[in-house]
Amino acid sequence: MNRVPNPLIASLADELTPVTPLRRRNGWLLALGALAVTVLAVALYVGLWQAGLAGTAEPMFFVTNGLLLLLGLAATGAVLSLAAPAVGNRPDAPRWTSAMLAILPLTALLTALAGGHELADLYDAHSAYCMISGTLASGLTFAALTWWLRRGAPVSTGAAGLWAGVAAGAIGSFAYGLSCPIDTVGHLGVWHVAPVAICAVLGRIALPRLIRW
Repeated sequence: MNRVPNPLIASLADELTPVTPLRRRNGWLLALGALAVTVLAVALYVGLWQAGLAGTAEPMFFVTNGLLLLLGLAATGAVLSLAAPAVGNRPDAPRWTSAMLAILPLTALLTALAGGHELADLYDAHSAYCMISGTLASGLTFAALTWWLRRGAPVSTGAAGLWAGVAAGAIGSFAYGLSCPIDTVGHLGVWHVAPVAICAVLGRIALPRLIRW
């Protein structure tokens, strides 16, 4: 039985071009490169805190920055998975890590109240500067993950935008946090976690429009 060729299908097939598949390894290299460049920029522009490098800072300095780094990496992994959708892709790791990080501002609030302080006492001379600097330091990671998502085919664009914002905010705050000389729970637990929330909102609102395909 002879099949009659369909000119419409033939014309559509002629316009197809091969596309390089997304490799998660390349996505990790891109994200880790953005992290390294951001830390280097902070080190050159602001300088890293010597007490943190020497290990003599308060334990909260290492706990906060460690949790920020873990959240940034976990959220980055979720973004890379969402860029190439598959059955069973659920961003559980960043959810749990976000819950762990949320303990820090809660601890800061409870500590302030238990000590007889007002919530306004959590604000210090460096609060706004650290919050803004951590948010600005997220820019390179935010741009890198946005570019990666635009190359992919995310189905859950809202979730992809949310976790891209979380990843960028956490990595940016971690990078800038290495330069901050204030290691109290009230400062780190509020003003170094705030960029994560800010970038999460920005990513959830802005990115779905940019990565929709």
